[in-house]
Amino acid sequence: MTDTKKASDLFIECLEQEGVEYIFGVPGEENLDFLESLSNSKTIKLILTRHEQGAGFMAATYGRHTGKTGVCLATLGPGATNFVTAAAYAQLGGMPMMMITGQKPIKKSKQGRFQILDVVAMMEPITKYTEQLAAGDNIPSRVREAIRLAEEEKPGAVHIEFPEDVAEERTDARPIAASIARRPSAEAKAVRLAVEALEKAKAPVLVIGAGANRKLTGRMLNQFIEKTGVPFVTTQMGKGVIDERHPLFLGCAALSAGDFCHRAIEDADCIVNIGHDVIEKPPFFMKDGGATVIHISTRTAEVDPVYFPQIEVIGDIANAIWQIKEDIVPQGKWNFGHMLEYRKAEIAHTGSLGDDARFPIFPPHLVQQIRAAMPEDGIICLDNGVYKIWFARNYTAYLPNTVLLDNALATMGAGLPSAMMSAMLYPERKVMAICGDGGFMMNSQEMETAVRLGLNLTVLILNDSAYGMIRWKQANMGFKDWGLTYGNPDFVGYAESYGAKGHRVESADHLTEVLETCRDMPGVHLIDCPVDYSENDQILNHDIKELSGKL
Repeated sequence: MTDTKKASDLFIECLEQEGVEYIFGVPGEENLDFLESLSNSKTIKLILTRHEQGAGFMAATYGRHTGKTGVCLATLGPGATNFVTAAAYAQLGGMPMMMITGQKPIKKSKQGRFQILDVVAMMEPITKYTEQLAAGDNIPSRVREAIRLAEEEKPGAVHIEFPEDVAEERTDARPIAASIARRPSAEAKAVRLAVEALEKAKAPVLVIGAGANRKLTGRMLNQFIEKTGVPFVTTQMGKGVIDERHPLFLGCAALSAGDFCHRAIEDADCIVNIGHDVIEKPPFFMKDGGATVIHISTRTAEVDPVYFPQIEVIGDIANAIWQIKEDIVPQGKWNFGHMLEYRKAEIAHTGSLGDDARFPIFPPHLVQQIRAAMPEDGIICLDNGVYKIWFARNYTAYLPNTVLLDNALATMGAGLPSAMMSAMLYPERKVMAICGDGGFMMNSQEMETAVRLGLNLTVLILNDSAYGMIRWKQANMGFKDWGLTYGNPDFVGYAESYGAKGHRVESADHLTEVLETCRDMPGVHLIDCPVDYSENDQILNHDIKELSGKL
């Protein structure tokens, strides 16, 4: 007799073959065969969350940190629709993630169209691959293909729908071993063109984006910068690729124009854009007759009105940088003096702002205090709000993937789950979620999950009782202050109701004390920190123009 097994058992075996460690999710009735099979796995752990969105954000962050596919699980209908934001987060942000959703029986139905919608069609625009399993025999090839695509550059989200009648059928299929794939190296002629453009330039500059956020790429870039002395800027999602204490660091393009680093970029006649993706907010705007732009990435440039590079070097980014570094001859005519003066002005400006110890807490002071409190390898995970700009500009990143922020979908609600995943992966490192009160409340129920998992984690809530980013924009555009304020719970009591430890900041000095206490004590901590956003417009616009204009 042929050796057969239940299709759901085979699915779990395929995931084990791929090295999956965790499945995050909220199972439903249609997942029960899968759940039973998962309970017998010796290598995969179920992480039960309180909302599918939190599960998706955790799976995506697993992919972001490891480069391997994070897996999450939901039932049909409302469970699947709750994955949509997390799918878009992973897809736009380049994070490998697999979603598995249940479905009613597809070969016969006893419930009409109850809870049924076309999840595969829904996922089509926001994933790299989406498929309904119609037979157990197809599971090995579908799982292998989905994970291959999720991890292939540019990484992203994939989806498999697993109907309950398919899950329970018998099959004699077996898992397919993972293939070994290497990214192609950049073409030598393209490398030569890039080198020629750099050698002809008077003031080249590097702009390091999200696609460069790989350890080997950082190593190659360090070697290139040490050989040539060419200074560098990062995008928000490129922070930490190179230690930002480096003397040739010119700042982070947290805005698209008008900041100190943009003054430095404007001085450049050749911009090397490394790992750029137009999904991310533009770090600079190209214009006709402007600087030559060299696009170095695994994919060709997506041309738009503000980005149309003249030279493209396509292939493995680390290899491309190595080839250019080996070929290039540093030029005595290069002059970076003006660029470095802009950076000195920004450091002086940032330092003076960071010393402002008013209460409620002034954002630059908050950034300064958190940087002082976090160890070198500590990880901060930002939700979305106006504070993200402050941290992108002013928080010095020392290592790759130590500043996790989303500058692609820029969704609220991801900060806490992202930090939870970081704390799970790196239990020996200090991890902090930094959330606005609005973003925190979107997935605050995952505090229970964090406590249940025994994580060591600090959740810092920036409390202004408003959707602060939009309120700032509203004022900046001349609209009346209306429709964007709300009340909040007692966050300290809220944390304690979950079994976490709650703290409320009462002064600037107290902030320093609380940050140190939470860093040094195990467990889940929540800090309620009142913030003052009243000078955002002045600091992020007028002062920069005035100060940088003097140079």
